[in-house]
Order: sequence, then C-alpha cells, then structure tokens
Amino acid sequence: MENSQNEIKIIASGDGSHTIFHSGLNETYHSMHGAVQESEHVFIEAGLEQLIPTKKIIPIFEVGFGTGLNAWLTYKKIASSDTKIIYHSLEPYPLKEDIYSQLNYTKNLSDKTLQDFFIQLHKAPWDEEVELNRNFVLKKIKLKLEEYNISGQHFDLIYYDAFAPSKQAEVWLPENIKKVYSLLNKDGLIVTYCARGQFKRDLKEAGFIVETLIGPPGKKEMTRGKK
Repeated sequence: MENSQNEIKIIASGDGSHTIFHSGLNETYHSMHGAVQESEHVFIEAGLEQLIPTKKIIPIFEVGFGTGLNAWLTYKKIASSDTKIIYHSLEPYPLKEDIYSQLNYTKNLSDKTLQDFFIQLHKAPWDEEVELNRNFVLKKIKLKLEEYNISGQHFDLIYYDAFAPSKQAEVWLPENIKKVYSLLNKDGLIVTYCARGQFKRDLKEAGFIVETLIGPPGKKEMTRGKK
C-alpha cells in the first residue's frame, strides 16, 4: 500500500485544518469534522494531559505517524515546559514532501519555531532516534505494527491512530492489542478514537482497564485503556 500520488489528496476538514483522503482505502487520515479538534481531544487531552502533572519524561509510542499532526501537537503542548518527550512512531507508508509541506496546521501561527518543527518531524531520518531539541526525541520506524519487534523500550502512553478497523483490520487484531499492552509501563495509557465493542473487549482481554469517554466533535465516544 505504498502511497502513490494519485491516491493521496489534501482536503479541508470541518475546523479548517487539513486531512488527507486516501482513495485506495476510501478513508481520511483524520476526522472530517475537524482534524486538529480530533487529535487534540483524543490524544492530547485524554492522553498526554493526564500524565504531564506527574512526569517530567514521557515516552510515547504511536501507531500511525501519518501527517505528523499528533507528534506536532504533542510538542506544541510541552514546548515551553520542562517536560521531555521520547516519541517513537510507526509508519510503513510515509508521506512525500510535496504532500506534508502543503499541510496547513502551522499556517496561522506566529511562532516560527513551531512552524519549523513540523517540517523537522517529517525530515528527520527514519529508523534512528534523533534529539530534535531539549524537549523532544523522535524515532520514526518504517514498519507495520505486526512487523515491529519489541525491544527493551517501554512507554507511558500509546497513541493508537491506525486507520479504522473496517479499513485496516489487521492492526486491530487481538495479538496486536496484546503487543501494545506489553509495551506499556504499569499505569500507562492507550488512547484512540475507536470505540467499537469488539475492540474494547480485546483491550480487556489483554489486561487493560477500559474507559469509554466522550468522543471528539462528530463522534459520540472514544476509548482509553490503562495498564
């Protein structure tokens, strides 16, 4: 499923921020009700903000780097603080520069550092841990979750942002849920926009304590699990 130019189209979501439509999957990378709104609600507010008060270093594992929006919003949240993020992200099909350079997430910001950081995220080398600045260490991994070999690294937070189960069913299989459970530290969190009953049952079977939370605009519910 390498991303070809004719399969990828940038479109505006409901809050004005860009998402990407993938014609091969007939799916968008983010909610059409609002890309930034969704990411902030699901991953930042329900995930990152729960850990910031008690942790100075937060290791995060992401399934689906995609547009880089979650990584960028994570940095934006902690940029002026003493919090440090160790961010590992899986993405088997990276976007090309002619696509990511057009995304409008930083368009109305006066802070050039934040603008530049979005491009830094995308231009950082793959399969190599890189310290982008004092607050943010990034490792982008060009693998599918089922190909990823668990090493000694463990995380406090997982952003589960793969395409929907109806589009990319293999990512949501019980064996992958068990894999990400094993990657988490005790009391670690997993957050995702997905609220399907089978997914939540698989989370519980893997060992998670599961919460159903209010979803982002346009979606009734989302899910958070705790180890």
